[in-house]
Amino acid sequence: MVTGPVTTDMASVVKRKRDMVNREIAAHLHNYKTTGAELIMGNGRFVAPKTLEVHLNDGGTRVLAGAQVFINVGSHAAIPAVPGLEAARPLTHIEALELDYLPAYLIVLGAGYVGLELAQAYRRFGSRVTVVEPGAQPMSREDPDVAAEIQRILTDEGIQFLSEAEARNVHGRSGDSVRVTVRTPSGEQDIEGSDILVAAGRIPNTQEIGLDKAGIALDARGYIRVNDRLETTAPDVWAMGDCAGSPQFTHVAGDDFRIVRDNLAGGRRSTHNRLVPYCMFTDPQLAHVGLSERDAQRAGIPVRVAKLLTSAILRTEATDETQGFMKAIVARDDDRILGFTMIGAEAGEVMAAVQTAILAKLPYQALRDAILAHPTMAEGLGSLLENLPSRSPSARVDQPLAATA
Repeated sequence: MVTGPVTTDMASVVKRKRDMVNREIAAHLHNYKTTGAELIMGNGRFVAPKTLEVHLNDGGTRVLAGAQVFINVGSHAAIPAVPGLEAARPLTHIEALELDYLPAYLIVLGAGYVGLELAQAYRRFGSRVTVVEPGAQPMSREDPDVAAEIQRILTDEGIQFLSEAEARNVHGRSGDSVRVTVRTPSGEQDIEGSDILVAAGRIPNTQEIGLDKAGIALDARGYIRVNDRLETTAPDVWAMGDCAGSPQFTHVAGDDFRIVRDNLAGGRRSTHNRLVPYCMFTDPQLAHVGLSERDAQRAGIPVRVAKLLTSAILRTEATDETQGFMKAIVARDDDRILGFTMIGAEAGEVMAAVQTAILAKLPYQALRDAILAHPTMAEGLGSLLENLPSRSPSARVDQPLAATA
């Protein structure tokens, strides 16, 4: 197939996003109506224990009191204290998903998961993109080989990375013209772009909502202090999701809800030792569950490591989606699977298979010897685990296997 020049219709992109969000909102509103729960829209703050004063969106005020209170107020994007940055009216992920125009040159502050997802999206839409990261690598929590592979993939798409780079000041206004002065190991430099996106972490929405009047304590980082049952320091008050310091993923907030619900029904569930998976939705995806190699090293846990290039998975012969690799972490002295990371097509779906095996406490041989459908990306798990070293200190295998039928 031969095509001509391609342009991105940003108005259509935003419309599709809004339609998706509206469907989600409609589904939630339907749930409220069918369950009979009352939904009150407004800004609330505690005025006494288990008592809220709510300024309603459509005017007026209501005071609500209850026997039990559940707090799930989320978090918002942090704006670093860089001179001129706030005045530049930078984009956060909220505004970046509402743009109906294509930035000519997008400067992204922060190389975390959100920053990289949006950097790739706008690069593919047609923007020039530079990512400024104060750390030594993107995605600081990841193993160095994982971060390096993602950076290589995105660099090949034309995204520029500045590592160990500190934004010193910002001039101009996002959407018009901005200049960011950056200090790097080789000296200061100016980056001149059209728009600036801040993706530098999140802050819990716990300030100025009267938590002190309700006897609800915060930790040193401003998150609501909870125990492993998500109970706050106030009786019959629970906190869930980002504001409670839980891992900042939608699926974790959902599990927080299940923990509280089940405990209210007499259960004994807790957040202790939860197996939390996550996925970065770049193309290809990055998916991870369990221990990373770096985690194991820091904790002094002896492990065996196996690694397989995505290009060695037979499915890629049909799809040509060859970038990335799989990596398995297995206990050195027994056969427990401790962790799994994948960069590649359908990585999130493949990770779920490994997560299931970890939850079931299966030895790695059970997954290695399973009959996995051909040709699928999950089929690569067999090849990966066949290549796991024997039980010996510091064993790892990085070589890709030859593809065999």
